[in-house]
Amino acid sequence: MLILAVESSCDDTSVALVRMGERERKILSCRTASQTETHKLYGGVVPEIASRAHIEAISSLCYAAFDEAGCTPEQVELVGVTAYPGLIGSLFVGVNFAKSLAYAYGKPIVAVNHTHAHAAAAYLGHPDLRPPFLALTVSGGHTSLSDVRDYTEFEVVGRTRDDAAGEAFDKSARAMGFPYPGGVYIDEAAGRGDPGRYKLPKPRVEGAPYDFSFSGLKTAVLNLLHNARQKGEEVNRADLAASFQKTVVELLAGNLLRAAADTRAHTIVLAGGVSANSGLRRRMEADCARLGYRLYAPPLPLCGDNAAMVGAQGYYEYQSGHLAGMDLNACATMPIEGDTVRMQG
Repeated sequence: MLILAVESSCDDTSVALVRMGERERKILSCRTASQTETHKLYGGVVPEIASRAHIEAISSLCYAAFDEAGCTPEQVELVGVTAYPGLIGSLFVGVNFAKSLAYAYGKPIVAVNHTHAHAAAAYLGHPDLRPPFLALTVSGGHTSLSDVRDYTEFEVVGRTRDDAAGEAFDKSARAMGFPYPGGVYIDEAAGRGDPGRYKLPKPRVEGAPYDFSFSGLKTAVLNLLHNARQKGEEVNRADLAASFQKTVVELLAGNLLRAAADTRAHTIVLAGGVSANSGLRRRMEADCARLGYRLYAPPLPLCGDNAAMVGAQGYYEYQSGHLAGMDLNACATMPIEGDTVRMQG
C-alpha cells in the first residue's frame, strides 16, 4: 500500500511516501524541514512561529517527496497524518493539509497518535519486529512506557508526572550554557566527563513504580549551578553533563526493566528523540544482553519527528479499520492508550 504521510506536531515539518504491506516496509521518500535554527534564538520552540513555518514549508516538501519517490498523488492509496498530541497550531497545519489532499484525490485518511508513530519508526528499521513488546518513548514532549499488545493496541503502564525527559535535557543544558537543543550537546560533553563527580537526585513516584519525574532533577541542576556561582566555585561542565545524563539514563532504564520483568515482556523498543542518546543506547544494549531481552530502536535518522513513522503507523491503523473523516480535527492532548480518537475530531 502506498501511503502519503504528514507530520507537523511540533517544530519539524515532514512529508513522506512509504510503501507498507504484510512483507514490505519501505521508505520511498521522506522530506523534513527543521526549524531548529529559528527557535535557537529563543532557547526553545515558540508555538506561533512554529505553526507559521509549517505553513510556509509543507507544500514544497510535499512536491519534493513526490518527485523523489517517483509517483503521483493519484497513485496514493492512503493518507496518514499526526493528529495528536502536540502543539495545537502546528497540528492544525498538518491535519488540514492532509485532509485537503485526501478530499481532492478521493483517498481514505487515518489519524495517527504521535507517540505511537515514534514506536512504529522501529518497524522501518527492523523488518522482523512484531508486537507484542514494551515501548519506551522518550522525547522533548513525551515520556511514556507502553505495553504494545498489537499494532494499534497500546496500554500505558508508566508516564512522566511533570517534565518529559527531553525537556529536562534541554532545560538543564541551557542552564549549563549549552545551545538549544541541548540534548545532543550534553551527550557529547558527557563522553568527556566524570559521571560520578556530582550526585544528583533520582526522583520516584510513590505508588507508581513505572512513572517518571524529572522536574526535581532539573531543579537540582539549577540549584547546583546557582550555589556554585554564589560561592565563586567552578563547575566542571563536562562532569555535570555526564552526571546528569547518567542519572536520567538510570531512571529510564530502571523503570523500563522493572516493567519488562513485571509484564513478562520479551522484546523492548526504544523510541523518540532521546532514544538517539548514546548513553541510553549503551546502557540498554548491555542490560538487554545480560537479561535476555530483544532490543530494537529506530535508525538514528528516524528517532526524531518524521513523516515516515506516521506512514508506518497509519498503515496499521487502516488495517484495523480506524478511518477518519473530513471532520477530523487536531487535538493538543490525547491519552496514548485506547486511541479513542478513531476519529471524530
